[in-house]
Amino acid sequence: MPLDAKWEFAARAGTTTEWSFGGNAANLGSYGWHSGNAGSMTREVGGRRPNPWGLYDMHGNVWEWVWDWWGTPETAPATDPLGAVFSGARVVRGGCWACPPERVRSAHRYRYIPRTRGTHIGFRVVRS
Repeated sequence: MPLDAKWEFAARAGTTTEWSFGGNAANLGSYGWHSGNAGSMTREVGGRRPNPWGLYDMHGNVWEWVWDWWGTPETAPATDPLGAVFSGARVVRGGCWACPPERVRSAHRYRYIPRTRGTHIGFRVVRS
């Protein structure tokens, strides 16, 4: 699983806007599955347009587990910050099919305890 900061870096794909495609929520339906277009279910990966780096489903579809624990980071350097020390909950990113558009932004974070399961949670395998 990616680190929290690396997940956001990949989701942003070199942009600084709310979503990798810009700041207009009206375009979200072309890039991600959310509460307004997913029909209350997880969708097959690649059903929407990729971000500028060719990564699919970075906005919506399922929350993605990342390696970091939820909480205040142990260190906060400008790049590659280390996550919080154990807190009982891990960070999830990307939002899901049940989320409104503001929760599938590149910067939005949430948390779940690690034993949480559901059709709205998944993970992304990365190679570093």
